[in-house]
Amino acid sequence: MPSNVSFTGPTGAAAKVSIIDSGFRLSGLATDMLLTPSVDHFDRLPGLGSWSFLVESSTGRKVLFDLGGPADINLFPPQVADAVKQADAQVEGTKTVADVLVENGIELAQIDIKPSHGHWDHVGDITVFPSTTELVVGPGFKETFCPGYPTKPDVELPERYFEGRNVREIDFTSDKSSFFGAFRAVDFFGDGSFFLLDTPGHAIGHMAGLTRTTTNPDTFIFMGGDVCHHGGEIRPSPYLPIPHQVQFSQSGSLQDNAFLDGAIFRELNVKRGRKPDETFFDPVLAVDIPRAIQSIKETQEADAQDNVFFVFAHDMRVLDVVDLFPKSANEWKNKGWKEKALWTFLEDFTPAAVYA
Repeated sequence: MPSNVSFTGPTGAAAKVSIIDSGFRLSGLATDMLLTPSVDHFDRLPGLGSWSFLVESSTGRKVLFDLGGPADINLFPPQVADAVKQADAQVEGTKTVADVLVENGIELAQIDIKPSHGHWDHVGDITVFPSTTELVVGPGFKETFCPGYPTKPDVELPERYFEGRNVREIDFTSDKSSFFGAFRAVDFFGDGSFFLLDTPGHAIGHMAGLTRTTTNPDTFIFMGGDVCHHGGEIRPSPYLPIPHQVQFSQSGSLQDNAFLDGAIFRELNVKRGRKPDETFFDPVLAVDIPRAIQSIKETQEADAQDNVFFVFAHDMRVLDVVDLFPKSANEWKNKGWKEKALWTFLEDFTPAAVYA
């Protein structure tokens, strides 16, 4: 996997990490609500889940990075359901991430909770966690979202999410912060196993997570939140060009043609006014588009590394590749998950690239 950039930071221990799927799905969204410029014949996004990650330090401390979507959208202020209806989208799901944890014998009181940002499809139902559970958030979150709806009528989170709960805002300017790659970083456990990364742009206080999955050699899972919403929003890049031959999952619609020439996708990008090594898309849904693009570019440096597995919150292309909770995801590199999933998003563009 070619790369001429490094992605390094403080040394440390490894943590156990598991990927949780609650079954939440948001389907029917028009592609142009999230991504630009358009690709012919790719008008609607596939059903989007919302991954959550349970990270456990070597001393037993646990944190939940992202809480997934809700089991009931009516938990949120009415503008959330109204927006989904106006988008002609559908929400499905009967469980929250908290339900999945409890079903597997994990006590919610043992866990810190850290949503990547304050959008409704990343916070699940915070109220099921004990009031003693601290809510860890990114810079500017408290001023923007607290004390919640209806006191702040335009926010997506209700007041009951914050009542009686300590909300701790991460300070990336403190003397406890450092850098990992291009990102300002905070060592959450203090042992170098799990870092919160400052990734602004998409939303106020947006953060990513970085878990060290093995040592000697170091490997990492980069939990991207909403840094991007589709693989074509982060790839290709100058550090990670489209390969000469692209392989899709044998279980997909291209079962009889699982390998395609990468050149047809590079040509598609050029025909759309992009460079061959430029992402297919730019972000649409962001409070600061230029800063969101900058966060994507910084993430591309990590994404190009052989020892970093980047998974954004709505990346459903990994569903048939990874092991889900309660299994561990630490052996992702030995199992070849990154290579299997990396370019499968290109299947979404096959009608435009092959059949146009």
